[in-house]
Amino acid sequence: MANFNNKNTTEQETVNRFSNSVQTRLFDLLEAEKSDHELSAKKIQESYFYIPQIKENLHQLQNRRYIGSKHRLIKWIFSILEKECEGSDSFADIFSGTGVVSAVAARHFGKLILNDFLYSNYAIYQAFFGNGKWNKDKVYNIIKDYNNIYGGDLEDNYFSKHFGGKYFSKTSSKTIGFVRENIERNKNNLTVREYYILIASLLYSVDKIANTVGHYDAYFKKDFIEDIFFIKPIDPIDVGRVSIFREDTNLLVKKIKADIIYIDPPYNSRQYSRFYHVLETLTKWDKPKLHGVALKPDPENMSDYCRVQAGCRFAELVRDVDAKYLVVSYNNTYNSKSSSSKNKITLQEIRDILVTRGETKVFEKDYKHFNAGNTDFANHKEYLFVTKVNHE
Repeated sequence: MANFNNKNTTEQETVNRFSNSVQTRLFDLLEAEKSDHELSAKKIQESYFYIPQIKENLHQLQNRRYIGSKHRLIKWIFSILEKECEGSDSFADIFSGTGVVSAVAARHFGKLILNDFLYSNYAIYQAFFGNGKWNKDKVYNIIKDYNNIYGGDLEDNYFSKHFGGKYFSKTSSKTIGFVRENIERNKNNLTVREYYILIASLLYSVDKIANTVGHYDAYFKKDFIEDIFFIKPIDPIDVGRVSIFREDTNLLVKKIKADIIYIDPPYNSRQYSRFYHVLETLTKWDKPKLHGVALKPDPENMSDYCRVQAGCRFAELVRDVDAKYLVVSYNNTYNSKSSSSKNKITLQEIRDILVTRGETKVFEKDYKHFNAGNTDFANHKEYLFVTKVNHE
């Protein structure tokens, strides 16, 4: 910690020291014939923690198909936090993803911070966690009117011209595009919270029927796609003090402070902004020019955590964090047939970086990971690193 906070030390020198220390550590590991993909870790007995329940008539926060979702790991994560992070009242989830970790944290901590660089995730957080006013009857009546629309009677629009007959049926895509345009045109008649609740309700309903495996890197080629689009409203979450951001995480941590900062970065080369580009386009509604078979816009919001510099970016992040505890989620997806699925930071690198800030404990859990057929997930484990920050 002292080295990271030395005002006479340049950022590049810090990164160079990290790189050299990791290289030295890797040589040591090779000498010992031990894989840096292995790490001694503890297992724990899980306790009960509140998990949002499914309501058939409403979309719950966790009702998404999203790579890396921690929904099934909630009990494990919070059982560790309860034991290891005493005296905490604020929680920052700085790579929030689906937001399911924050949803549980909201019931256990007085102050909540969420952040993600995707526009669609930011809109979803504003809808579920925002404190702005909204009229439930008003929103439900608008959604009811949308569900009375028959797409076959509509003219083609931006959404149907590009995505109809591919990610969605032609009729459904006409309705989706019409609804999104209508929300935007009536934005001045909606509160900020109402606007985002309608956007989120649309995103969740679209995701339910998308002709994909769960992301938008490709679609199934079919002669017939069923017309099953129907909007269900989301079920917002009551929270206390909350701050919501859409910022570069490494810049954000220089401006925030929390007792617990939870870090769940991307693990591999797969860029989330490219995987969920349809939802990003639907949220922004900037109607960009699209390219290729997958119909993606020009690249934006590309994360360095999905690139070779991931380790250095993580070192910078840990250096700048202001917290009592750092909690990091990662896994051991290193033995992949696809180079894009391989983890960008080794477990030993993560530990070496974290111990510069304080005592670090490592926990593990056997976990059956989603497998699309291209990756070897044998002996797959999730890891949770907990660092008690040394403030001396």
